[in-house]
Amino acid sequence: MPTINRQCLLAQRPVGAPTRETFDYVETPLGEPGPGQILVQVQYLSVDPAMRGWMNDAKSYIPPVGIGEVMRALGVGKVIASQHPDYAVGDQVNGALGVQDYYLGEPKGFYKVDAAQAPLPLYLSALGMTGMTAYFALLAVGEPKAGETVVISGAAGAVGSVAGQIARIKGCRVVGIAGGADKCKFLVDELGFDAAIDYKGEDLHAALKRECPNGVDVYFDNVGGDILDAVLTRIAVKARVVICGAISQYNNKEAVKGPSNYLSLLVNRARMEGMVVTDYVARYPEAMRDMAGWLRSGELKSKEHIIEGLETFPDTLMKLFTGGNFGKLVLKVS
Repeated sequence: MPTINRQCLLAQRPVGAPTRETFDYVETPLGEPGPGQILVQVQYLSVDPAMRGWMNDAKSYIPPVGIGEVMRALGVGKVIASQHPDYAVGDQVNGALGVQDYYLGEPKGFYKVDAAQAPLPLYLSALGMTGMTAYFALLAVGEPKAGETVVISGAAGAVGSVAGQIARIKGCRVVGIAGGADKCKFLVDELGFDAAIDYKGEDLHAALKRECPNGVDVYFDNVGGDILDAVLTRIAVKARVVICGAISQYNNKEAVKGPSNYLSLLVNRARMEGMVVTDYVARYPEAMRDMAGWLRSGELKSKEHIIEGLETFPDTLMKLFTGGNFGKLVLKVS
């Protein structure tokens, strides 16, 4: 049995972008599970934009991480000791394991995964919270119909790349917005998007007019800011705008930049709706069945960007905000 646990603690609430000083690395003695508890060796951690919001002491859909607490993170790992009737040594589980080598506690919200059915990182991407977010944000909130034009921002990222493929599977014309020629080429050539716009290399307004001549029926927004404003000028009558994220705004030191073109919603009788994936927990099995089927058939592809080393967490996290990740960002712990 291991005796030491490396942990990444939240040391201070960041103003602007997190840095290494935002976190403390400590080594703590590792105990044994008590009644109803399990001990999990963390194998992979999901690195998500939502982590930035969890560091803020502000009202949200989930309580903030406390100063001195282990940084919250979803992950997959192996049970190495158990006093819980539903979990045995050797089981592999998905849950809020935290940025650490080992999780010790009650398995609240945990569920078992099968490495024989899919590689473990896939349970943090298309078969995990990322996939659930893409599935329900697009289908339950965006409600795309065959033949409609769906635009995805952050399209080469974890959620965007999956959402765009689901839209294609549902018979929509899919336009991705991403940063850089390589990412745009990947969206079209590998994932089957109908078109991709490089917001770093071309005029966004002109490109949207070119690729969406009849307007945008569903806009799946992951970035907010200027890109949201630009797409709002092109929405069609009765369009649906899904607010899944706003990564361009998470590290602002000033107030969040809201959409100045929001009156387009009025003119076009459109709606804008936010989405939090935990609202759909009861429907996860439905999504898992669909996603697994699409993966088996080859209709859906999942790209993971895996970085090794617990100690790299602060730098790995920042890749989300600099465009340094390509696909779902995953930290390999052990």
